[in-house]
Amino acid sequence: MRYALRRLGFYLLAAWVAVTLNFFLPRLMPGDPATALFARFQGKLEPEAVNAMRDAMGFADTSIFEQYGSYLGSLFQGDLGVSIAYFPTPVTEVIGTGLVWTVALAGSSVIIAFVLGTMLGIMAAWRRGGKLDSFAPPALALLGAFPYFWLAMLLLALFGFGLDWFPLRHAHSSHLEPELSLTFLADATAHAFLPVASIVLATLGGWMLSMRNVMVGVLGSDYVRLAHAKGLQPRRVMLRYAARNALLPNITGFGMALGFVLGGSLLTEIVFSYPGQGYLLIQAVRNQDYPLMQGLFLLITLAVLIANWLVDLVNLWLDPRTRSA
Repeated sequence: MRYALRRLGFYLLAAWVAVTLNFFLPRLMPGDPATALFARFQGKLEPEAVNAMRDAMGFADTSIFEQYGSYLGSLFQGDLGVSIAYFPTPVTEVIGTGLVWTVALAGSSVIIAFVLGTMLGIMAAWRRGGKLDSFAPPALALLGAFPYFWLAMLLLALFGFGLDWFPLRHAHSSHLEPELSLTFLADATAHAFLPVASIVLATLGGWMLSMRNVMVGVLGSDYVRLAHAKGLQPRRVMLRYAARNALLPNITGFGMALGFVLGGSLLTEIVFSYPGQGYLLIQAVRNQDYPLMQGLFLLITLAVLIANWLVDLVNLWLDPRTRSA
């Protein structure tokens, strides 16, 4: 418990640093969002409106410390400001429109790649020198050498344009409204299949090689030899003794990958016109939408910190040595 609380304190400190940087970095950039928004209206607003917009967006002509205090107060109330690209929609609503799709797309991709890669790594290490160990690592490493967007375009050209097996773009058909029904879920799954497949193929080799290499080292440990000498079942030795200890580095990597899920797979979302967080980030940069950029960066940072703290708790359960730390 003491270890978990100490790690929680560290992540709270890191969260405060992230929030502070998220406040100061946009203010170091030239201009401000109110000026950018005023320019978009091309003279349709009175010059006096700039000051009002600057006040509303937290860029008032007050001291930087007063602005910082106001920013923290708004943040604790869940107010991230008003988006410029989607004016006058609040940033929280804009992020909410893409959050579900990003979690569904990138989250399922990370989970599938982690589970498959870990199981393949365990089997390849356990049967070292076999067909799986000889064929899968180099083949998956070759696929992993290609970037996401290249595999995405290849799958789109082959299975979308060529064979017409899957939809080409967006998260669901235009004639369907998002709802909890078998028809909509089947349609959304068909639209997500190619994006998910491109991410899984690009990352599967890394998970497998990581697990295999650690597993090979663990299989040579004394406690694994002792388990064999006791006559325990091979399946139990593989899973309870070897795989459980070899899993720790992969669990840490999984936490990092899961935290970055909210960042979205930017280029994959662009290739498939998928309405996720990555697509929103591109729109925010193009429109100099500082409040939306701040909200997205903050969300990604906090997601990484929370995911890593949860991974620390999992490691605490898997590795008894950390309980006395």
